[in-house]
Amino acid sequence: MEASTHLLNQPFVTTPLKPRPADCHKGMLGSAGVLGGAASMVGAALLAGRAALKCGAGRVYVALLADDAPSVDLQQPELMLRLPAQLLELGQLSALVVGPGLGQSSAAIQCLQQALASDIPLVLDADALNLIAVHSALTDSLQHRTAASILTPHPAEAARLLGCDTDTVQRDRVGTALTLAQRFRSIVVLKGAGSICALTELDWFINPTGNPGLSSAGMGDVLSGMIAALIAQQLSPQQATLLGVYLHGAAADQLVQRGTGPIGLTASEVMDAAREVLNSWIYG
Repeated sequence: MEASTHLLNQPFVTTPLKPRPADCHKGMLGSAGVLGGAASMVGAALLAGRAALKCGAGRVYVALLADDAPSVDLQQPELMLRLPAQLLELGQLSALVVGPGLGQSSAAIQCLQQALASDIPLVLDADALNLIAVHSALTDSLQHRTAASILTPHPAEAARLLGCDTDTVQRDRVGTALTLAQRFRSIVVLKGAGSICALTELDWFINPTGNPGLSSAGMGDVLSGMIAALIAQQLSPQQATLLGVYLHGAAADQLVQRGTGPIGLTASEVMDAAREVLNSWIYG
């Protein structure tokens, strides 16, 4: 099948959005989960969880692997913090992010294997991708999933997944994204200037939004949480991915236009701006 190329734009990505009904309640808005946050990396998982909350998921659960993990996020107490085993036993998850701050311990491998064996749509980032790159059993589980999988690698993670170097990835970003999508039977977001969104059908989309302010720590964690939130609100994994990527960049663009960044732009600022932009697209 030949790949078809599309440049993302606001009317296209916002097609599935509609105002919430007057009798809306949190049960109608799905439950997003985040699994990660090993020692010294708790912030990555919390950023993903906060982004999922601010982009509209009805409930957000965050499971942290660190032994000294907090029991509450004091900045965002709406997040429900759980042990990894408790999160994976929940029956109501609509989407699950795995990878932000996950680490590469034996516990991380076990958690990822359990997630891959589930029938929950997964957003896989960071160490989840690094683990898949080096453990063939995890690769096999990913390739045989029946639920949707979304991979969000930066160029170095993409190179590890394909066993090549970063220069090779950057020389053919579209080809790399399509190869990843086909090899891992997943939707793929190859991040970078003009992120490439490759679908399992081998269609690919270029994202025109975003700016150099996005090149700071935590931005990928926020993107993963945003995509999971949109799936939780009943967008298809494809719709959620395309909208999430476009919205992520549009939020950063709005901040820069208002004088915040690009230098010093933070992931926390982007998630707040994403909430504002998303509401403006729906409610005007």
